[in-house]
Amino acid sequence: MKIYKVKNYDEMSKKAASVIAAQIVTKPDCVLGLATGSTPIGTYECLVEKYRNGELDFSEVKTANLDEYKGLTKDNDQSYYYFMNHHLFSHVNIDMAQTNIPDGTAQDAAAECARYEDVIRSLGGVDLQVLGLGHDGHIGFNEPDDHFAAETHCVDLTEMTIEANKRFFASADDVPRQAFTMGIGTIMRARRIVFLVSGSDKAEILKKSLYGPVTPAVPASILQFHPDVVVIADEAAMAGR
Repeated sequence: MKIYKVKNYDEMSKKAASVIAAQIVTKPDCVLGLATGSTPIGTYECLVEKYRNGELDFSEVKTANLDEYKGLTKDNDQSYYYFMNHHLFSHVNIDMAQTNIPDGTAQDAAAECARYEDVIRSLGGVDLQVLGLGHDGHIGFNEPDDHFAAETHCVDLTEMTIEANKRFFASADDVPRQAFTMGIGTIMRARRIVFLVSGSDKAEILKKSLYGPVTPAVPASILQFHPDVVVIADEAAMAGR
């Protein structure tokens, strides 16, 4: 595990974009595992800038997103399909047919989870997985539990996650109660993980994730067992170290 402590959110974003850009340059047809939420927005902005400057070519890149809300259509402005198009895909020369996000409208949850696992396997697995960190230690939508979920599954969101995400919706009542997410096992099979954390409100849970016991009660703690994790955290998030 390599830990980079940077000054602030902007520096975190630039550093993360540099790591992802290096992956694309080294392997133009790489598979990127992408995250949503407020944390990676700056990183995607930096990647778009690199593309516009002629530094990056996304034409052969394939992607697999971590998760999607259950019940939201692709055109819903809070869906992660919409998020990825708004913040990255529509601004670069990526082939949309090579982008993959769980189908939030799937009626058969088990079938959709199995399908998505098959998609990831068909891609040959994820070369570089981007992760953020939830206030309760979740990665993707893998909430604190008594076990680590092996594969893509449908999860009931905790009240803490609903509370954290309600700022994106008209009210907490509008936040979906379930989501599809890659499992911990799926995430851990990625060849490399870039773990992004920003803000003093994440300091305590980041410390538990990096230095506490490995436990499904803190899902991100499993990353201690991954052979190639790059942690990029700002000074505020690293204050608890």
